[in-house]
Amino acid sequence: MTNDRQNTTMDRLTKIVDSIYNQLNEGDIPTMDLPLRSKKNIEFDPRHNVWKYGDMQTNRTCKTVKGAMMMLRTLHMIDFIDGMIGSNRSSTLREMYYISEGWGNGKFNSQDESNLLAEDLEIVSTCMREDFKLRPEEDGARVIGDITIGEVNRKGEKKTINCRDDVGDSGYGIPFNVEKEKVEIKSGNAKFIVAIETGGMFDRLVENGFDEKYGALLVHLKGQPARSTRRFIKRLNEELKLPVTVFTDGDPWSFRIFASVAYGAIKTAHISDYLATPTSQFIGITATDILNYNLPTDRLSEQDIGALKSELTDPRFKDEFWVSEIEAMLNMKKKAEQQALAKYGLDFVTDKYLPDKLTELGIL
Repeated sequence: MTNDRQNTTMDRLTKIVDSIYNQLNEGDIPTMDLPLRSKKNIEFDPRHNVWKYGDMQTNRTCKTVKGAMMMLRTLHMIDFIDGMIGSNRSSTLREMYYISEGWGNGKFNSQDESNLLAEDLEIVSTCMREDFKLRPEEDGARVIGDITIGEVNRKGEKKTINCRDDVGDSGYGIPFNVEKEKVEIKSGNAKFIVAIETGGMFDRLVENGFDEKYGALLVHLKGQPARSTRRFIKRLNEELKLPVTVFTDGDPWSFRIFASVAYGAIKTAHISDYLATPTSQFIGITATDILNYNLPTDRLSEQDIGALKSELTDPRFKDEFWVSEIEAMLNMKKKAEQQALAKYGLDFVTDKYLPDKLTELGIL
């Protein structure tokens, strides 16, 4: 049985099919307009502090063999999505790629093609991939802290879960779909969120009882966070008014993890408003920390140096804090991991480093 959200999704996808059919019926060569998906059409919206597509458009047309093939795949994919919604089933993006083997001339040559087409359908329909019943291979983050949620299980029953008292050491696992129809955020006594890059540091904070001592909600980002993780963090920020802090390694790639949580990523610019939490604050390792704490370091690679220089021209890193820290890291040519704090013992990160950072931000 479909819900209102799924009905809306199919209505919008059906309009795409209708448009192609009507063009064919009129004797016209079918076309589809899409935003140009390149860096030159990505704009940073300073009002909302997120990445968005600009006004540049591209035209997909059946005048070329490549365009005709993509149009055929579009129809196959919409039919596949319709079948999943009607039968209340879901598919991974990888499964859909292999299912296309049965589409004859419409099969994909690579999974990159199928992933990009799913994103195209998001843009054209203004629906989410999750509404299409498509899920990624990777799972969402782990969460530990005093919030209570209601999650609909596989039998359609809503189960109430406290993310501290009703879970084991691994925490609550965020599902791929975290919309209100699936996950209800009921209440919580947590005071703020610490989104953590690495599993080792997440486990350290859990073992040290950081969540209970300071009222923190701990979220393991698993490196570059999945869409469901970013969406869940945004919902917690908006619905429970929890401040968001991001705790990462001190290197350019980790800085980008923070930026994806706070401002969105170029790849998902069409849904930045849906995923990004612009009020997020960085409490990860900085060049200043490396100096002040005399942390163990590694030398920057040429790729690291190139990435840092690129970030100096990235609007997400335009404020004085980031310019100063990036330039300092380039000058010292060193980077450091979160775990480098263990130089001062296993409790240093929870007894000294994080409390000091959170106090500076006015969160503690």
